[in-house]
Amino acid sequence: MTYAEFKHSIGSKLRKNSAGLTWNQLKTALDLPYERPCPEWVKQLEKEIGLVRGKDVEHRARVWRLEKKVG
Repeated sequence: MTYAEFKHSIGSKLRKNSAGLTWNQLKTALDLPYERPCPEWVKQLEKEIGLVRGKDVEHRARVWRLEKKVG
């Protein structure tokens, strides 16, 4: 899987799930071949598509979501 494919998959799934998803939920739903996400790719996603990761008490894990655009 290339970075471009990863970016497209993650971005598309998160646009459909505004509440966000954990890494395990994304990995399962998208059948991703990675145990953990590549830190460099995650940083790129933060810059390029507005990925934010925050702790969620309910899931006891970081929830990935897309930053809401203002304006």
